[in-house]
Amino acid sequence: MQAVIVSEPGGPEQMTIDDVPTPTPGPDEVQVHVHATALNRADTFQRRGHYPPPEGASDILGLEMAGTVAETGDAVVDWHEGDRVFALLDGGGYAEYTVVHKDRLMAVPPGMSMQEAAAVPEVFLTAYQALHWLGGLQSGHRVLIHAGASGVGTAAIQLTRHAGGHPYITASASKHDRCRLLGAEATIDYETEDFAARIMEETDGAGVNILLDFIGAPYFHKNVESLALDGRIIQLATLGGSTVEAVSLRDLMAKRAQLLATTLRSRSLAYKVQLTQEFAADILPAFVDGALRPVIDSTYDWTEVGAAHQRMENNENAGKIVLRVGGAAEEAP
Repeated sequence: MQAVIVSEPGGPEQMTIDDVPTPTPGPDEVQVHVHATALNRADTFQRRGHYPPPEGASDILGLEMAGTVAETGDAVVDWHEGDRVFALLDGGGYAEYTVVHKDRLMAVPPGMSMQEAAAVPEVFLTAYQALHWLGGLQSGHRVLIHAGASGVGTAAIQLTRHAGGHPYITASASKHDRCRLLGAEATIDYETEDFAARIMEETDGAGVNILLDFIGAPYFHKNVESLALDGRIIQLATLGGSTVEAVSLRDLMAKRAQLLATTLRSRSLAYKVQLTQEFAADILPAFVDGALRPVIDSTYDWTEVGAAHQRMENNENAGKIVLRVGGAAEEAP
């Protein structure tokens, strides 16, 4: 098969398409003919040599995909050749074929294209885990979502509204309109505004119950200021740095705050299976009735993968960047 190969760690120009061995499914696995995949910030880190895949995972880039079942392992009974499926991956999405554990697959909802389906798994499962499993999201909760126009951010806005919560976001001003269309009740320009002050204005001094952060150290103190009593900070990344200066434990204690740090790629198979199956049962039906939708910024053929990565690294995207794999054309769902 063909796949995107990183010739050596570095910039987008290091990626080429070349021949590699086609993976074969084990007894509990399914081989999927990949029609589309989507970019994630982790792909750019891995391309530069900073984010190696977990032990045993494919070293090919790509943390999600949508496609059709090509072959099943001997112990697989629920999936059949030709089934339209999508899944979160540990790696291997930038390829014509990939293998996935049978219990991590989800059926592509009726009416959804492969490109749309490929834009769902990583961001929606990450946001679902952060908001529901870690954040304890309930109706009426106020939620601050940093990087609100990112893939996870746009998913989190929708999931918060779907649960009856109140989403507030930070993003560059040019991306505010898209966030408001998704349901953000307040949009804050992180480049020109004090987001903690704005949050206190928007909540009449109450603060937020849940805060999703990707930035890390530069936002830590303002994040604590933004919290309500018993609020939770869910730390999903540290793009701005990981070392916080002059932390006051009293500030955390005064808010009875919880700081919960998480990653998803390194979790166990059992954890990922449980998360996938709960999400499929509780949330996936909302994509059928239109209450939730993937947010696609742009779609590239995989021969243009370098340009797609450059767009992400320039922070130009609002929503997901999708790759059509192996010359696959957009199909009628």
